[in-house]
Amino acid sequence: MVWKKQGLFFNVTSNSDWMHSHAAVPFVDKNPDGNNYLYFTTRSVSNISYVTRLEFNDDLEIISEPSEIVVGPGGLGSFEEHGVTASYLIDFYGKKLLYYVGWNRGVTVPFRNAIGVAISDDGGKSFQKYSNGPIVDRSPVDPYFVAGTCVKPFDKNKLQMWYISCVNWKMVNDKPRHFYHLKHATSSDGFNWERIGQIAIDFKDEFEYAISQPWVVIEDEVYKMWFSHRAQKEIDTYRIGYAESKDGVSWNRHLNSGIDVSDSGWDSEMVCYPYVFELKGNKYMFYNGNAYGGSGIGLAKWET
Repeated sequence: MVWKKQGLFFNVTSNSDWMHSHAAVPFVDKNPDGNNYLYFTTRSVSNISYVTRLEFNDDLEIISEPSEIVVGPGGLGSFEEHGVTASYLIDFYGKKLLYYVGWNRGVTVPFRNAIGVAISDDGGKSFQKYSNGPIVDRSPVDPYFVAGTCVKPFDKNKLQMWYISCVNWKMVNDKPRHFYHLKHATSSDGFNWERIGQIAIDFKDEFEYAISQPWVVIEDEVYKMWFSHRAQKEIDTYRIGYAESKDGVSWNRHLNSGIDVSDSGWDSEMVCYPYVFELKGNKYMFYNGNAYGGSGIGLAKWET
């Protein structure tokens, strides 16, 4: 597996208050006029996150710069008071469901996350939040927080979700460190999710502590997942991992994802948050580099 890097696709250059830095967690959806929306999460001057999007055509040319807030933070005391990060969009029963993560700043730990959803009834032109509260929050099987998701249909009219589950916080070098991996859940309506604690991608050893932002495609009846992971031994920055599954529940991790950091430049410190898609018969990956998307969105092309 080889992903040939095509360079930096987009980075934030706006001076607006709400879009001051970062273009993190990219993913794509077709828009009503036949072009493509590239959704991503940006940060304000005060480090509050917002979901926005740009438009590009099938020749991978940007035709419209981001200019609008698609989903913004909630009000005082809400689960999304300190920002939102979108992670997936799916068409389901004639609606578009945009899954996002809400952020709350913590006291003894830096933050707490939960999962919300926004709905579009007009083909993706606009989105309205489903509720003031999260649809997936911490629970007996997800005790500390839940976050970034990928959602796919299965078994006719059901949905399955792979999501981040934080299972512990520990003090490491006098600072709180989160420990989260990926779990699997199912739903009949996209809003109420059954969680039994089914682990999809677990820590590979005692050094790994963060496995995040899954992206799943199904090819030739094989589930293929790209994800981000990092460990506290040697290199403590994100890399992109890869795994395969026959049923979407039990996964086998592979040693090589086909992409790694560059020798220098915008993605020389980390690569993370991959999104894999097909366009005009080719397979591509949007991904982030240094500073968790602070250096922009890159593009890579699959080569056999």
